[in-house]
Amino acid sequence: MSADKKRDLLKETDRLREEGRPEEARSRLLALTAEYPGDAEVAYRTAWIHDVLGLESEAVPYYERALAGPELAAEDRRGALLGLGSTYRVLGRFGQAVETLRRGVEEFPDDGALRTFLAMALFNTAEHHEAMRLLLELTATTSQDPSVQRYRRAIEHYAKDLDETM
Repeated sequence: MSADKKRDLLKETDRLREEGRPEEARSRLLALTAEYPGDAEVAYRTAWIHDVLGLESEAVPYYERALAGPELAAEDRRGALLGLGSTYRVLGRFGQAVETLRRGVEEFPDDGALRTFLAMALFNTAEHHEAMRLLLELTATTSQDPSVQRYRRAIEHYAKDLDETM
C-alpha cells in the first residue's frame, strides 16, 4: 500500500471517530495495524481509539509500539506519552505512569497537560510534595486569575518548599 493510501485511510479513521463511530474506526485501524505492524503513526492512532473506547489494557501495547522508535511527529509523540502515562495510571500501574510522564515532561517541559497528569501519578505513588509543587508551579505560570497572579511570586516561592512557613 502506498503512503498516500495509508494517509487517506488514517484520515478516514479520524473522520469516523469524530462522527461518533469509534468501533468502525477501530476495525479499520486494526486492519491497518496488521498491514503496517511497525508503523508508529498507525500504532498511535490504534492506541488512541482503544482509549476512546475504554479499552485501556488493549491500548498499552499500541502506545508502547508507537513510542519504541523516533518515527512519530513531535505532537503525536507528546500525545502518545500522555496517553500511555494516563493509561498506565488508570490501570493502577502507577510507577510506569510516573516514569512515562516524567519522560514526557523532560521532552516537552512546557506542556501543562503532561505536568498535570504527572502530578496525579505522583499523588498515586505518595509523592505528594512533588505533585503539589508541580501543580503550584503550573497554577502560578498559567493562571489568568488576577488574584493568583497577584500572589504569583509567593506561590512560586512556596512551591519550592511547602514545609516553609516563613
